[in-house]
Amino acid sequence: MYEFKYVRPNSIRQAANMLAKDSDAKILAGGHSLLPAMKLRLAKHTQLLDIGRIEGMNTIELKGRSIVIGALTRHVEVATSKTVKEALPVLAELAGMIGDPAVRHRGTIGGSLANNDPNADYPVAVLGLGATIITNKRRIAADDFFKGLFETALEPDEIITKVSFPLAKKAAYQKFKHPASGFALVGVLVSKRGSDIRVAVTGAGASGVFRVKSFEEALKKRFAAKSIEGMTVPAEGMSSDIHGSAEYRAHLVGVLARRALAAA
Repeated sequence: MYEFKYVRPNSIRQAANMLAKDSDAKILAGGHSLLPAMKLRLAKHTQLLDIGRIEGMNTIELKGRSIVIGALTRHVEVATSKTVKEALPVLAELAGMIGDPAVRHRGTIGGSLANNDPNADYPVAVLGLGATIITNKRRIAADDFFKGLFETALEPDEIITKVSFPLAKKAAYQKFKHPASGFALVGVLVSKRGSDIRVAVTGAGASGVFRVKSFEEALKKRFAAKSIEGMTVPAEGMSSDIHGSAEYRAHLVGVLARRALAAA
């Protein structure tokens, strides 16, 4: 690990000002992705700005027809929240599938989204439910937030503060996970909220999370597994590694989408 300075800002404004002054500084939330990368010397930062103890950023609230979750809310808190279980159960179920108990008790929703790992679960929740990312500067729609492999629309001095999830009438998540890491080899979330139908995929795309528009169009006629029977996605653009070929992942997208629709 390279040498760095550890700083604990008192507020998000102070953290943002520090980021603006030092382009090599990095926000530390749960640290489950950042610290291993630094230990392997895959990342080098002059400062780590630990925002983990800033008050008021680990809340879960039902506001109208949306659930608003603070960026520092840990995965286990979302998974066990009575509010989330009753209003948006798919989100609680998804949070309960993340990693292992150690990861779920330290990792945060804001950290996961800012990192945008191509095999992570929260990006597919945000994209598949049409959530809004709220930062210290603005509100960013899910469709505009994810820009590619480990890339987001966040500006250098921008910090996620909350995530707002609209309540879905029907939704379900199916995940084919790696047995050791718990990451999704492929994960598919389907949702229906009025005329807004979404099918989002994680783990399969070489560029990260994405929507399957062909499935969504078919499901506008009838939101059921039979509506996409026999439909597939092209293997082009899919990840391919020792755990699964691009063709295998493309096949799993269809299988898991139909399972999710049956569950929903």
